Amino acid sequence: MSKAVYEAELFRLQTEFVKLQEWVRFSGARIVVIFEGRDGAGKGGTIKRITEYLSPRLARIAALPAPTDRERGQWYYQRYIAHLPAKGEIVLFDRSWYNRAGVEKVMGFCTPQERALFLRQTPIFERMLIEEGILLRKYWFSVSDDEQLRRFRKRLNDPVRQWKLSPTDLESVYRWEEYSRAKDEMMVHTDIPASPWFVVESDIKKHARLNMMAHLLSTMPYHDVEKPKVELPSHPVVSGNYQRPPRELSTYVPDHVATLIGDTE
Repeated sequence: MSKAVYEAELFRLQTEFVKLQEWVRFSGARIVVIFEGRDGAGKGGTIKRITEYLSPRLARIAALPAPTDRERGQWYYQRYIAHLPAKGEIVLFDRSWYNRAGVEKVMGFCTPQERALFLRQTPIFERMLIEEGILLRKYWFSVSDDEQLRRFRKRLNDPVRQWKLSPTDLESVYRWEEYSRAKDEMMVHTDIPASPWFVVESDIKKHARLNMMAHLLSTMPYHDVEKPKVELPSHPVVSGNYQRPPRELSTYVPDHVATLIGDTE
């Protein structure tokens, strides 16, 4: 796919997501989208493209850190429930309660009993969300082992992406088969008709983004909503009675750009 085709289709889909947002605001719908998959599978990049033109007041990203000691003493789903949307909101979970089915199981952060309870309770929990009226969608980003390793190597020397590479991420390379078994077992228990998993082939990031975004939109019953008419004056309205305080009274940001231009000249 050429860059021009990709960017044109991406912008078209982003425009549709703005329409979806306005429908959500108008209708009071509540949307939850779960992004899961191996480290480096492209979840974060897709979320970034979806939210680029959306209002952060209406479309929020929930990317929770490791639980605190207090949260470990709560009902497992409790800290995720706090991030669920109210009417007129969209929440995108960059990883979710499914941490228990993957990294917590493989890395030994939960007991076998806790994992078994999770696999039994999660379909019930998700049916409760759906019965409450939440539009729930679950996406698994599938990346090959060779492509994941290539992306990790690229991050290693990238000063703005090194933070994405942690010891836990590296363990996903060494424990590839364990993660695969954990994912397969998770799918058996939680890929249910009421709340199915949708798998996104993500070895080609641009294809994965467009495919996932187009699919999500196709599952939503949104439509154009009437927008309030906004009229702007032909020029700013000035009474003539206002005088701006002297510039010397304010502290301005230094002109960094002028320094750059001076260096290049």
